[in-house]
Amino acid sequence: MKNQILATVIFVTSICFTTVVQAANPEHIRQLLATKKCQNCDLSGAGLVMADLSGADLSGANLALANLSRANLTGADLRGANLTSASLFGANLNSARLGGATIAGTDLRNAYLYNVELTNVTFNSANLQGATGIPSQIATPDEFYGLGVAAAEKGNLQQAIDYFNQAISVKPDFAGAFLARGIARYQLFDRQGAFQDAQIAEKMFKTQNNLNGAQTAQAFIIELKTPQDTKISAGKPNFMDFVSGVASILLQFLPF
Repeated sequence: MKNQILATVIFVTSICFTTVVQAANPEHIRQLLATKKCQNCDLSGAGLVMADLSGADLSGANLALANLSRANLTGADLRGANLTSASLFGANLNSARLGGATIAGTDLRNAYLYNVELTNVTFNSANLQGATGIPSQIATPDEFYGLGVAAAEKGNLQQAIDYFNQAISVKPDFAGAFLARGIARYQLFDRQGAFQDAQIAEKMFKTQNNLNGAQTAQAFIIELKTPQDTKISAGKPNFMDFVSGVASILLQFLPF
């Protein structure tokens, strides 16, 4: 699992499709755009970038390799649809129905997933980097943690905190997530919140007999206790400056 998360952290800007591109049925594309109703249609490989498909009935449709980047799929019915290797980058899937859909190698980066219905859905190698509203059943605590680390390294600190919050909500004793959230809060000038998280992380690491984690949390606490006016630079605290000695071991805090 750690190798999988490491791959997610490193490989966050692209997704490779090795399947041979299929051709959608032109009549089915016209039917969808004209009526927003296309049950069991063959839309494989279709170009539907930024298409307004809100409330569309795409149940049972074959959307393998389709490009639905930034499409509006709010409230769309995608039950039983095949979304293998489809691009849903930045797509709005708020309140969409995905029960029984095939999600395999699907690009869901930056997608909006609030209130998505996911009965009998298995996410297999989906790219969720930057997605918001990810339901807790989609990812494990360590996967949320990995997404948070990747977001923080890219400077998306509030998003990182959101991911760490989700990791903690699923696994309340996830000491590494508390520590990572504290570091992100430190970068956002929330020193009190950072200090609280560091203390919680230290106690949890000690309870879990994780000496390495406890020492890392203690080092962070010392950093937080150091008066600002004694530091060389009075500028904005740099997340990566502090994490330069910590980032290499953050992934060690994933649960087994």
